[in-house]
Amino acid sequence: MSIPCPDQSIPLPADCRDAAAVLNRGCACISVDHTALRHALEEGVGRESVVSYSDLLKTRPHLLSDTKVYVAEAHLQNMADLISVIQRISELPAWRERVLSYAPPIARHTPKAEGVFLGFDFHLGATGPQLIEINTNAGGGMLNAKLLRAQRACCDGGEAMFSEQMMIESDFMAMFREEWRLARGSTPLGCIAIVDESPATQYLQPEFELVRQLFESSGFTAVIVDPGELSFDGQRLTFGGKPVDLVYNRLTDFSLDDERNQALRAAYLADTVVLTPHPRAHALYADKRNLVALTDEAWLQAIGVSEVDCKLLKSGIPLTKEVLPEDGKSFWTNRKKWFFKPTSGYGSKAAYRGEKLTRRVFNEISHGGYVAQALVSPSERRLLVDGVEQDLKLDLRNYVYHGRVQLVSARLYQGQTTNFRTPGGGFAAVFSVPCQGGGRVCT
Repeated sequence: MSIPCPDQSIPLPADCRDAAAVLNRGCACISVDHTALRHALEEGVGRESVVSYSDLLKTRPHLLSDTKVYVAEAHLQNMADLISVIQRISELPAWRERVLSYAPPIARHTPKAEGVFLGFDFHLGATGPQLIEINTNAGGGMLNAKLLRAQRACCDGGEAMFSEQMMIESDFMAMFREEWRLARGSTPLGCIAIVDESPATQYLQPEFELVRQLFESSGFTAVIVDPGELSFDGQRLTFGGKPVDLVYNRLTDFSLDDERNQALRAAYLADTVVLTPHPRAHALYADKRNLVALTDEAWLQAIGVSEVDCKLLKSGIPLTKEVLPEDGKSFWTNRKKWFFKPTSGYGSKAAYRGEKLTRRVFNEISHGGYVAQALVSPSERRLLVDGVEQDLKLDLRNYVYHGRVQLVSARLYQGQTTNFRTPGGGFAAVFSVPCQGGGRVCT
């Protein structure tokens, strides 16, 4: 959304991509209304407070940034177009045959649910958005919906902006309803469990509370549980003796192999619970080896992907290769050109920028289980931290359901990989810069 500026403003170049870069560098603004943010986080249904704003600031001071990020409308469209192409490819029989060949056996189980909260993460490279990875249980969606509500409005369009932001949460709820409809038709949905390992200790635990509030405000019973608290009697998945109908899965054990996940695994394979996202969704989208397939142009053409779609994939995904022992010498020699990621990794764990690698760590990587992605440096956002201007790196997360982008947010950070340890960093709201020529836009 762009907004005309009645007071403080900045002249912009005609190209929206250049204009967004100017705004990100020249507008070191604080855009968050903390009173509005407190209200958005603490409003509850049937309880005094869903999330304590003061506790959030104390325990997670770098979770939410005070600034917003500007992104060119053209770049937002580029990302959406690429995501649509990947969705179409994921439905091809040849794609499924390839990716399931290296997936764990549980991925061959075929549930009817699609999988909620796919996350497509991009860097803004010199040639435009570059897809760096896909995640199946992308966190932050509800937090970012609340953060959007707290952006300062500086024009008459403020009320319309608020209405638009409210629709995001309704869209998220509609997504879960659709998952249930796909799996169970018109059968009434009763209890929803939000499941993660030791949920009270998770960094994004406040979001679990926000999701629970979303479910409860829509008329459902909702609980937050550790998977070890679930039981399966061969007929129903239960928590505290009460049936669980749908599980919102936040686990990073993508194949449900851990011992504490066995009740959930058994219920999923028996189709007695609707699990979303699920192991098959991870196999179809999020295994890092899928990026190898998406940059294998000859293979894509051979399975029927159009020339137009192949061109978009080539321009929007950095070349990705599987790291094999026989290629170790070449990768080491050219390591500064690559970023190394574990094939089933998440959250930047055990991921390394090539130039930072030691020989010892690289020797472990070269044994297998990794992909190498051509390095794309992130763009930056300038902001004020304790009164001092600093440049933070940024990436863009697209929250997606069945190929459609629901929300785009930014993450600001310093360091080798995305983190929530950087003063001034964290999730940030994204505002679109329209491609309608030059002008002046609010800072």
